[in-house]
Amino acid sequence: MSTHTSVDTPHSAIDQRLREARVGLDRVAPADLDRELAEGAVLVDIRPQAQRDGEGPAPDGTLVIDRNVLEWRLDPTSDARIDLADDHDIRWIILCSQGYASSLAAAELQGIGLHRATDLIGGYQALAEHWRTR
Repeated sequence: MSTHTSVDTPHSAIDQRLREARVGLDRVAPADLDRELAEGAVLVDIRPQAQRDGEGPAPDGTLVIDRNVLEWRLDPTSDARIDLADDHDIRWIILCSQGYASSLAAAELQGIGLHRATDLIGGYQALAEHWRTR
């Protein structure tokens, strides 16, 4: 399970960075994901293969992009972009395991001009819980 204890520790530089990253994000709750996808948003799973194997797959249609190449694949001005990444106005929803790495990644995407990029609150673990309880 989770080894993360708190995002409220005032002495942690990474927790401060996480709070700053989330200020500009219009984060998506698991219960709202289906609506977002129906409206054209694209879900991007950045979990490592080992996490996907252990936790389970993301919904059908989800893009899987390694975190270390995410910006290059989604930047419309990049020579290494995927075909779908042809516009700065795409609503990218980033998915990680617990919603921490995805917040940082979404903020980085906003920093390169993908202003509608965001992430899923609670990550895959919250999404899986939502699936179990609906």
